[in-house]
Amino acid sequence: MRELASALIVFAILCVSAGAGLFVRPRLPEHHRVRETTELMQVTIGLLATFAALVLGLLTASVKQSYDSAAHDREAYALQLGLLDQCLRDYGPETEPARDQIHRYTAAVIASTWPGEPRPQGVQYPDVTRVPGVGAPPELAAMINGIGVQIARLDPSDGTLQRMQALCSDRYNDVAHSRLSLIEDAQNEPYGPFYQVLVFWLMIIFGCFGLVAPRNSLAVVTIALCALSLSSVIFVILDLSTHYEGFFAIPSTGMRHTLAAMLRPGP
Repeated sequence: MRELASALIVFAILCVSAGAGLFVRPRLPEHHRVRETTELMQVTIGLLATFAALVLGLLTASVKQSYDSAAHDREAYALQLGLLDQCLRDYGPETEPARDQIHRYTAAVIASTWPGEPRPQGVQYPDVTRVPGVGAPPELAAMINGIGVQIARLDPSDGTLQRMQALCSDRYNDVAHSRLSLIEDAQNEPYGPFYQVLVFWLMIIFGCFGLVAPRNSLAVVTIALCALSLSSVIFVILDLSTHYEGFFAIPSTGMRHTLAAMLRPGP
């Protein structure tokens, strides 16, 4: 897992930085180890730790907001697809081809977005092995556009069906808007440069830790635990930013429930 590997690399970098400080400290000239110098380094560490905490808080808040937005948009998309299918079901048997297209599209989205999960059952859909799970793949775009064309080609014979066609067109527009929101969510990576700056500052902080820490096992264990804690936060930030991969991946439950409701026989 890329996120776990990145967190382990950060942990190793912080430990190496602290180890370098511990290695350098006894080799410094005596006038560099006086009380005034130590106090200055402690103030410097406090200042850097404050900045690092601010950046860490911004990163965590940003990536959590992005994750929550993506999860909400995915649930909204599943709901809109279900409402569109129900509207076409209510229109009548003329919409069976469009409904079949919706079923195949929904199954294809599930299979491409969550390739590591069991394949959808009960509906035939195109091979999406090479289709990216996020973004706007042309294969899925063609399927959803075809649904809109079929709705536009409906020929209602009375006022009731005309109103139903208008309602289905509105439902389709809602689906299209929700799809655009998902595409925008997939393009959002809030951790980029802030993450790199944060790791650089943490390297400096842990190097200073090694310069001021006493050379005993308790100090070493404390620094290692601190590095482990910060690395776990980095892991959470990176994992949340992937949305559909990793430990905190957005589940497919909503989309699967929608597909099951579509395939359920009934009025």
